Amino acid sequence: MKKLFGWLGNEIFLGTLVALLSVFTAFVSYQGAMADSEQNKYELLGMQALNDGNAEYLRTNQDITQDYNYFDNWYLNVDERPEIAEYYQSSFSEQLTAAIERNPETVWDEQYYTDMYAESDQYFTDSDTNFEIGSQYDERGDQLQLILTLLAIGLAFAAWASLLKEESNLRPLFSLFAVIIFVYGIITYIAVPAVVV
Repeated sequence: MKKLFGWLGNEIFLGTLVALLSVFTAFVSYQGAMADSEQNKYELLGMQALNDGNAEYLRTNQDITQDYNYFDNWYLNVDERPEIAEYYQSSFSEQLTAAIERNPETVWDEQYYTDMYAESDQYFTDSDTNFEIGSQYDERGDQLQLILTLLAIGLAFAAWASLLKEESNLRPLFSLFAVIIFVYGIITYIAVPAVVV
């Protein structure tokens, strides 16, 4: 058995294994830190878009209320006091003017509300998109953290193997564990999903 796995206890092999595990561990750690940073960035963008969307939604509600008032005053004055009605009509929003042109009988159609809320809806869509990207980075960071933990264990096995005497039966066993963890870490790293932005 020692002859079969004796190369695992070789000084040069162990030194190379420790170096490879160290570099790969540092690389995965850096990738994890970058994923956490991107997660924070997109969550902040999501919160900003959500706040802007809420503010825009409230402003739009005020604009709609103002349109109701302008329309009511226009309607009350259109026959008897056309100059006053014209003043109110000139204050209509573009969306209300377009709604009247589409259908003067209905006026407050679904298209009017869709047009009025378009900007706030876009903010909400942007917010959802940013939160989704942040969630993908969070998942990526979690998976990288798991790989980092495995690699740290593999590095510990390689370090212990290098400290043991060449005659020790544990030296090739610890080295084998380190190799298995290193290979598993590479395979798991390749399987970590990329973030779609």
